[in-house]
Amino acid sequence: MSATTLTGRIKAKAALVDPNRYGRSDRSALGRWFWEIDRVLLLLLAVLIGIGLIAVAAASPAVAQRYSGGSVRVADLHYFYRQILWIGLSMPVMILISMQKRERLRRLSLLGAVFCVTALALVPWLGTVVNGAKRWYDLGFGLFQPSEFLKPFFVVALAWLLSFATGERKTILFAASALLTGLVAVLLMLQPDFGSTIIFVVVWVAMLAVAGLSIRLLAGLFAAGVAGVILAYFFYPVAQVRIDGFLFGEGDNFQVENAMRTLTAGGLFGMGPGGGTRKFGLPEPHTDYIFSVIGEEFGLIACIAIALLYMGIVARVLIKLLDEESNFAILAAAGLVVEFGLQAMINMAVNVQIAPSKGMTLPFISYGGSSMLALSIGMGLLLAFTRRNPYLTRSPYVVKWGGEDRD
Repeated sequence: MSATTLTGRIKAKAALVDPNRYGRSDRSALGRWFWEIDRVLLLLLAVLIGIGLIAVAAASPAVAQRYSGGSVRVADLHYFYRQILWIGLSMPVMILISMQKRERLRRLSLLGAVFCVTALALVPWLGTVVNGAKRWYDLGFGLFQPSEFLKPFFVVALAWLLSFATGERKTILFAASALLTGLVAVLLMLQPDFGSTIIFVVVWVAMLAVAGLSIRLLAGLFAAGVAGVILAYFFYPVAQVRIDGFLFGEGDNFQVENAMRTLTAGGLFGMGPGGGTRKFGLPEPHTDYIFSVIGEEFGLIACIAIALLYMGIVARVLIKLLDEESNFAILAAAGLVVEFGLQAMINMAVNVQIAPSKGMTLPFISYGGSSMLALSIGMGLLLAFTRRNPYLTRSPYVVKWGGEDRD
């Protein structure tokens, strides 16, 4: 063996055991991602997904009984196994998105927003009716809900638009964002999907506040929102039924009342995994009312812990944005985390009977392929927009990590 060959082999072996591999000096794509990503946020999301798997496993026998005509097989965990499959498909998507550059994600999100708005507009003609609402496309192997995928793309598109709202352009761009939000709201109300409409509008208002809209105009938008709910009550039958049931107990209020009874049946510490019985009477124990299943089997303490986990994720992102310098990244990350937290808050509020039923899933905990994939896209974008670059120093002679050209 020649000396050159021997030297080459020694160097190759040394590279395999290099103590700096995946350290801060590693400049590979994976190494950079590991040190730039918010690992605490990633851990919190992983914990949430783990809790979701346990919750879906607890709810799976109840939903199996509901859809099998009352017969439950021992250890029927069909939906649990399917949820594992969806997580296995969604998590690589989230990680891959979180590794991309901001500029690339902005372009892809704009294209995604155009596609989803177009699909949303065609739902009334080409969609499939499920539970009395036409919100989905039947793809044969599953259902595709455009509004779920539009949520993260809508936020990024708005962030890009509002990031230019300075000086004389503010009024024009704020008006353009209002037209975009109004278009989406009208398309959602045609399905009907009152809950998602609220999320889109509230997220838009929150992003306007971050973009610098005056308190006076924000108060005007709040008043307009109250007026909109009143008009919806009188001219939108779905909203009227939900509000009457919530405020006056009129109509079929069985779902939210049963959810509250189920949630409190387990007391503080729950009846134990598989010990719940009231969950078998819930209409959608694996999606809309999975929070009640958690309360029955694992107790109110577990429910409080989950609520604090959602709050921790929102607080973590908002605190990190205090040091961000890119207007676009601030707007995008703030909008994404507000959307995430608002959806969780609405679902939990419905389960504890302080909000009317809206048919909204609990992020990363409820069962669902479209929901899981759409949330993974949103959280992948959030992780990408909150990345830090430890290789750039805070010097007036270099680009800071918050700049648009950091990647």
